[in-house]
Amino acid sequence: MGETLTGGMVVSRALARYGVRSVFAVAGASHTHLLDALDHDGFRVISSRHESGCVGAADGYARISGRIGVALIIADQGTPNAINGIAAAFHAGSPVLVLVARLPNSWIEAEPEYDNAKHPLVGSITKWAHSVPSAERLAEFVDAACKRALSGRRGPVVLQVPQEFLGATVTGLGAAARPAPLIPRGAADPALVAQAAALLRGARRPLLVAGAGAAWGQAGAPLAALVERCDLPIAGNGLGRGVVPEDWERSFNWPLMQIAAKDADVVCVVGARLKQRLGYGLPPRFAPDAKFIQVDVEPEELSRNRRIDVPIVADAGLACQQVLDAMLAGGASRGMRANWVREALRERLRHLDEIAAAPSGTAVHPLALGREIARLLPENAIVVGDGADVQNWMYGALRVRRAPGFLDHYPMGAMGTGTPLAVGAAAAARELSIARREPLRPVVLTTGDGSFGFYPAELHAAAQAGLKLVCVVGNDGAWGTELHGQLQAIKRTVNTELGYARYDLVGQGFGCHGEHVERPADLRPALERAFAANGPSVVNVVIDRAAGAQLKSDPLVRMILFDDLAGNLKYQHEFAS
Repeated sequence: MGETLTGGMVVSRALARYGVRSVFAVAGASHTHLLDALDHDGFRVISSRHESGCVGAADGYARISGRIGVALIIADQGTPNAINGIAAAFHAGSPVLVLVARLPNSWIEAEPEYDNAKHPLVGSITKWAHSVPSAERLAEFVDAACKRALSGRRGPVVLQVPQEFLGATVTGLGAAARPAPLIPRGAADPALVAQAAALLRGARRPLLVAGAGAAWGQAGAPLAALVERCDLPIAGNGLGRGVVPEDWERSFNWPLMQIAAKDADVVCVVGARLKQRLGYGLPPRFAPDAKFIQVDVEPEELSRNRRIDVPIVADAGLACQQVLDAMLAGGASRGMRANWVREALRERLRHLDEIAAAPSGTAVHPLALGREIARLLPENAIVVGDGADVQNWMYGALRVRRAPGFLDHYPMGAMGTGTPLAVGAAAAARELSIARREPLRPVVLTTGDGSFGFYPAELHAAAQAGLKLVCVVGNDGAWGTELHGQLQAIKRTVNTELGYARYDLVGQGFGCHGEHVERPADLRPALERAFAANGPSVVNVVIDRAAGAQLKSDPLVRMILFDDLAGNLKYQHEFAS
């Protein structure tokens, strides 16, 4: 006789075909049979403490592993709690499968106050949301969900399962008996590739901008060749950071580099959307007469806000290889064209070096904190960014040299999501290290005291799972951005003071190694102990509050920009038409 199968076993076997070996779950009786099957099948089940944290960890896992992230929550209380995590994954384009266990069908009222079957809470923040109609179709619906999550612009999906289906006896694996569906990759139109190569070849000040799509499309090798062999500078944004290792000679992070973008005459945007972070592609962030090439897997993204001169619908990796081949076939010559960015940033880089090297006062400057972290990071490190003022300074300190290697709360801007992202990233790093027999990629989260307060309990999940990550809290005792904004606007503060809480003790309470730093001389030893710890660590660093005021007054250190957005609204009609 064949194996007796439960619905939970079918779901477990279906997920295994996608290479997933870790899942994230908020414990609940509704998932009992699925959790049992996952455990028997060798999955690591990481116990999250909040539904948004659970989805956020699955998001971080997906971004680093390149696979689908899986979050297990329940329907009634769980779905409302998960909204922030799902929305953050949706805006970031992360493939996350949220498996929602629902009360048994026989318990559903005829006129319920909230109708789970219609998915009203998640319809606008998912690529796909459905309920499984019968236990026999579980694998079929898992495949449909995963295919939607992984196709085109990736994103979260929700699959709701009546809990009795997971414990039901089924007669076979169904779709899970076959390999997972293949996800095809689309190449670019050769005529448009030729136009893109011609524009780049003739540019005096070319610029490549790489976003998350470049990382998902594994475009690193052809982009690195375009930088090296065709002498093109590149700026990475979000998950696109590190697709070409950042050396601050020809490869930069976008926030650091963006003040120079207005001088580019040809801009090639690869897998990045022309949204707020990129100034919508409009003046004053870019020149009015700059020529634009854009590569994106979704046709709808092309000519968003700014009309694109050469729009290319394709997988980023395939398209970049085609452009590289066309450039080399056309006799692209090495020149000094990449140097224009470094020259344009000379004053900013010099100024940052001077700030970091200035004599230490009684508190740690956040830029000096970032530079100290940078000294400890190996080239394979994974950096997770959170907060506002602290994040701004980290762009002037930390270099990402391997992709995927940078995660943050962009583009939604949901403060606090860095903590669950880091948990998921650490889980993926451990899994890949074991599978590939390569050194473990260390994970470091830099965050502010305000942002750390959202999901600190997710560090308990990291400690219980034995994950190695370092969380560095830059503690200025306030909502720093708001505090200094209020001081500018009304000369006093209201509801922005937090006090200098001991977040290291919070970490210790959850089973992490904890360090508290008040003096600059104590910073390096504390960080070294945290990096050497055998599990998660929290380093609570009291930072110089005056550094936040500097961000309001010194344009050379301001890397998160908003003040030009009102100005470029007048260009939107002209450049979109």
